[in-house]
Amino acid sequence: MKFSFKAMWNNKCPRCRDGDLYKKPMKITKPLDMHKKCEVCKLDFEPEPGFYFGAFMISYVITAFMLLIPALTLVFYFEWSANQAMAFTIFLAAITYLKVLRGSRALYLHLMTIYVNDPKDSDNSASKYDQSLF
Repeated sequence: MKFSFKAMWNNKCPRCRDGDLYKKPMKITKPLDMHKKCEVCKLDFEPEPGFYFGAFMISYVITAFMLLIPALTLVFYFEWSANQAMAFTIFLAAITYLKVLRGSRALYLHLMTIYVNDPKDSDNSASKYDQSLF
């Protein structure tokens, strides 16, 4: 089994790609409210305390490029003022905040998952998944 961008983008379990990472409906006060384990394959979504610290780094890199490149393009190519570019950057950051926040966690979990057994190899749903997180 390989990395699935579609499963990561849709916040699905990295192993079975069916279970949801986050509880639904999303509460704006708790945007990172995750299930403890996958509802389908029982994969532990938090294998150790502080596991998602690396997601902060991913979020930082994504946000930096996502905001810096358009801002510099607006200032140097389209000759916007710094205040106009900053207003656009703040607007862009506000509308993408939750997707980047949740997406960075999903990406980190997908990158750190090691696949031991392919779910398609076995017919028994209870034994076809091994606990396989880093």
